[in-house]
Amino acid sequence: MAEGEKAQASQVRLYAVIRIRGRVDVHPDVEHTLALLRLHRKFHLVLYPSTLPGIWGMLHKVKDWATWGEIDRETLIELLRRRGRVPGNKPLTDDYVREKLGLKGGIEELADKLLRAEIVLHRLYDKRRKIWLIKPVFRLHPPRGGFRGSIKKPYGAGGELGYRGPAINELIRRML
Repeated sequence: MAEGEKAQASQVRLYAVIRIRGRVDVHPDVEHTLALLRLHRKFHLVLYPSTLPGIWGMLHKVKDWATWGEIDRETLIELLRRRGRVPGNKPLTDDYVREKLGLKGGIEELADKLLRAEIVLHRLYDKRRKIWLIKPVFRLHPPRGGFRGSIKKPYGAGGELGYRGPAINELIRRML
């Protein structure tokens, strides 16, 4: 791998975006952006790489309805194992990943490729059969112990909304 490719690969981050607030009183522009992000309901999570064009602007637009941050490898593996779904609402397994995606390492290898942005979940769509190979939306529970702050304030002001960096991992683990 060339030096430029290594530098670019190290700068790729995988954002976990969770919709925190519901559907009431959402501005139409914000609702449209949430729909583009596939965040149709409360407590849904999606994964997007930081290299996706326009992702930062979309996240800025939904900052009063969602929270996001960089997911780590361990949390991603746990998320894929416990909340990953395939067609028929069946759980994601190592055997399924080996068979359909050809990844010998199973879910761990899938997680590594997601973190390096070599695979993007919302692009794993089989156009011929018209189904998702892996569903790009993860349905989570409300957090155990409740939210630490208000769901109407930004994270930096003691709330739950907006960018939270690596602290998203603790929230995801409480919602699994």
